[in-house]
Amino acid sequence: MIKVWGRRDGSNVIKAMWCIGELGIPYERIDWGGKFGGNDDPAYLAKNPNGRLPTIEEEDGWCVWESGAVIRYLSAKHDMGGLYPADPRDRADADRWMDWSSLNLAGFNQVYLDYHFRLSPAERDIAKMEAAVKATIPRLDVLNAHLASRNYVGGDRLTIGDIPAGALIHRWMTWTPKDLLPSHPHVAAWYARLCERPAYKEHVMEATNKPAA
Repeated sequence: MIKVWGRRDGSNVIKAMWCIGELGIPYERIDWGGKFGGNDDPAYLAKNPNGRLPTIEEEDGWCVWESGAVIRYLSAKHDMGGLYPADPRDRADADRWMDWSSLNLAGFNQVYLDYHFRLSPAERDIAKMEAAVKATIPRLDVLNAHLASRNYVGGDRLTIGDIPAGALIHRWMTWTPKDLLPSHPHVAAWYARLCERPAYKEHVMEATNKPAA
């Protein structure tokens, strides 16, 4: 059984846990980071010298960190040809969307976390939220156009390419103020398909905090 070091609601932990849920891998998750602390614990730093989350530990003590590496490793080990495409071109297609999501969607997530969870109502600046939405719209235009001809990011079935964007799109859909949320119908249809998946419900939707009032 693998160990997963990371609190349930951590942005990158959610990605790894959704992958684990899709693969049906037995696991023990250990609350770590955030209010639980432990990032600077020497024993933890021996597993992950960056002190960040998540870290996945195999039964023999071997560890892998960085959520993208975790997703690729577990999918290749447990579902080659499924979640991890066997064809090199299909895999490259999924890989590039993983990287694209990390580079293009992380910005709004940080702004939203500040606005909804880290700042008091008096400290919140709606202009920063509006700017984050405006900056993200062109990125989602790209994703929306891509999804016009396919059910999932990598084609007609779920692959590793869906996981980083899919984990963040739930926050986009539920944390963006309704009067600011733009229309991306193909993204919305893809999101609806993800919401039907049991692993997505458990590890993304149920693990995601509700915005503060």
